[in-house]
Amino acid sequence: MTDSLKLQRLPLREIKAYQEREMARTLAWVNARSPFYRELFAKEKIDISKIRRIEDLQRIPVTTKQDLQLRNGDFLCVPPAEVRDYVTTSGTLGEPVTFADTENDLRRLALSEALSYEMAGCLPSDIIQLMVTVDRCFMAGHACLLGSLRFGSAIIRAGNGIPELQWNTIRRLRPAVCVCVPSFLVKLVEFAETHRIDYRHSSLKRVICVGETVRTNEHTCNVLGEKIHALWPELSMHVNYASTEMQSSFNECEKECGTHHKPDLTVVEFLDDAGRPVKPDEPGEITVTTLGVEGMPLIRFRTGDVCYRFEEPCSCGRNSLRLGPILGRKGQMIKYKGTTLYPAALYDILENIPEVKNYIVEVYTSAIGTDGIRILIGTPDSSENFIKQLKDLFRSKIRVAPDIVFEPVELIAKKQTPPTSRKIIKFFDYREPK
Repeated sequence: MTDSLKLQRLPLREIKAYQEREMARTLAWVNARSPFYRELFAKEKIDISKIRRIEDLQRIPVTTKQDLQLRNGDFLCVPPAEVRDYVTTSGTLGEPVTFADTENDLRRLALSEALSYEMAGCLPSDIIQLMVTVDRCFMAGHACLLGSLRFGSAIIRAGNGIPELQWNTIRRLRPAVCVCVPSFLVKLVEFAETHRIDYRHSSLKRVICVGETVRTNEHTCNVLGEKIHALWPELSMHVNYASTEMQSSFNECEKECGTHHKPDLTVVEFLDDAGRPVKPDEPGEITVTTLGVEGMPLIRFRTGDVCYRFEEPCSCGRNSLRLGPILGRKGQMIKYKGTTLYPAALYDILENIPEVKNYIVEVYTSAIGTDGIRILIGTPDSSENFIKQLKDLFRSKIRVAPDIVFEPVELIAKKQTPPTSRKIIKFFDYREPK
């Protein structure tokens, strides 16, 4: 891990030189072993010996989620006997995809999350409570477990949900750190207040936030972050951004100003709709080339996640680039009554309304072929006056007002957690394919 720590603090030209050496090894590996990439390079007449600089990657077509879904097995670069673990994507935008990890891939995954703990200011002596699942072929929980072993800390595999279990475990084993979806912290606080638990003086001091962001592009707390901070100001929050496909993550340091890239694990590009690099001050789709992956490496994989980036050195001393909060997924972009927006903009409004207990955002194709938005809201106040207040609030924030439907809180909670899902689902896309 020492070399990885040093790399983040090297001058950018040295970081780039290191990445280009590793990139050449990855290209040679997939050219020799991946049926998908060997066919792609031959079809496009790509001589990988001429792909020397990161900028040269633009000569190679991007890899998409559809490629992975249609030709999943053709990405495998090792014999099945060398596979040690299988994981699947969550399937948020389509059918789940299976990834096969070798022993070295699992070591790489452990390194990634050990670096995340180090970036967030954790200590090997800290006990870490894992409040996400480690089953259902889920990579995130497994990565956190492997990372703790590499980092040298003890981990408590409490799993997701069940506030009573979480607080009983915190009381008995006194973890200093937890890994969880940040909105779950609100439920933890609600349970603590109901049962007179002095949560602000508990052992928990730090949280690694997965699955949701608590930050804005200005590095301040967003609505969810402000809510958590107001309830629990002593708790330090550090955003983690990851995807199964890149088999690694980005993580905020103690300065809390964007998630740091780990340059020995991926090469990152930021592309527009046409696949061209965007300018530093423009949002782009995160596109990754994995480094050091044996089982199923990817070249120029378009994640679907759109964000801004920050390239200036961080005050923590690291020179690696940082990502801003994810604005949304490319496939989730909504064009509604002349306004382009992502679900996160709707979440930000809904999270700040005390009467809204839970919600679901549905997008559908209207009778005239345009995008429509319907928001299902669980609330004790289902009056016409409250609907008017909600619509006025949406118009003031995003210039348009979606349709509002009230449903029982319990019914929405059930819809948010279908039996096959590993995450709370707030967005349902019913649009017809174009």
